[in-house]
Amino acid sequence: MIEQNDVLDQGPFFHGTKAALELGTLLHAQRKSNYQDRIMNHIYFTGSLDTAKWGAELAAALSDGPAKEHIYIVEPTGDFENDPNVTDKKLPGNPTRSYRSTEPLRIIGELATWERHSEDTINQMLEGLKELREKGLDIIEN
Repeated sequence: MIEQNDVLDQGPFFHGTKAALELGTLLHAQRKSNYQDRIMNHIYFTGSLDTAKWGAELAAALSDGPAKEHIYIVEPTGDFENDPNVTDKKLPGNPTRSYRSTEPLRIIGELATWERHSEDTINQMLEGLKELREKGLDIIEN
């Protein structure tokens, strides 16, 4: 694991979701994934607003009907590492500035406004994810 002091990226950091949360809330690992029906060993976050937008837009709704998308500004409370699901596996280096931690993230703010990807772009991404799922290739190294 990378020590925070050794990480070049000092933030700000974001977490995109459809969960309505309060400032000060700690986001923990060992919770149900926003994307798959499984418990996650890590909590994921990013230093990229675009990546956080995808997180919010693609997250499963936590209730019946449409759910509001949220992008929270978070701070890690402990060590974190590059997300191996993206780093070097799919993209050389870490251009999406994607990270994960077994330690909680503290919500310190929420973006009041942000521009969503277009519906066409979101639907294309959802269709691509559906195809991966059908082929059994939507694997998250957790």
